[in-house]
Amino acid sequence: METLAIASERLQIHHFFAFIVPRVVPLLSLTLAFALTAWGMRAVTFSGALAGLVITSFIGLAAGLPAFLTIFTVFVLTFVATRLGYGKKQRLGAAEHHEGRRASQVYANLGAAAMCAAPMLYLPGVRGLLIGMTAALAEAAADTVSSELGQAFNDRPLLITSLEPVPPGTDGGISLVGTLAGFIAACIVTAVAIFAGLIYAHWFWLVVGGAMLGMFFDSLLGATLESPEGLGNDSVNFISSIFAAFFTLLVWLVIQIRS
Repeated sequence: METLAIASERLQIHHFFAFIVPRVVPLLSLTLAFALTAWGMRAVTFSGALAGLVITSFIGLAAGLPAFLTIFTVFVLTFVATRLGYGKKQRLGAAEHHEGRRASQVYANLGAAAMCAAPMLYLPGVRGLLIGMTAALAEAAADTVSSELGQAFNDRPLLITSLEPVPPGTDGGISLVGTLAGFIAACIVTAVAIFAGLIYAHWFWLVVGGAMLGMFFDSLLGATLESPEGLGNDSVNFISSIFAAFFTLLVWLVIQIRS
């Protein structure tokens, strides 16, 4: 009996060093370098970098390197969009803080993806979770890119609830420029997820569609519930990415049941 216990313990140690360590150490090193780089570029605050390190590592451990590449794509798109037209956005009072995004913003943008990734620690074969996670990430990119570029390059956004002209930067405002930019961002994130092997190519339009619905839902919440006394911007972003993931998962589930 004692011999079996020793053999089992040695097997566990071998499994840890042969399979766990080679996967965890490179991923943690990569996410640490990513967080420090983002902080050094002032894309995030120090708290934002820590939050990014924690949540990106968690998603990466659950879904693998393809998930990290997808998150990295979201970061690049949102960073570039935030910097474009920065002077104009400063004059409008809508520019991102010069020290970068805070921890709450990081969690708001990546929280839904992490919720989809969590069960994959125990259920790695559930493709629907990967599709929902990708939709949440695509929505986060689409929402940020559409907002940033819409403010930078459109002077007459329309309120989503009434289609009346509103000043740039108004919560719930939408524009053709912003919508097209958000659509392109969602397509890019989804394409990277497919190229990296995170999801299959035939789910492309489902993920993009879910991301776009989430982006419009974000604008609807902004026009109706977002206020100093109501929902904050981080809460709206988090809820909208959950909506995108839930919608995509629901459609995926219906398709699986009917097929």
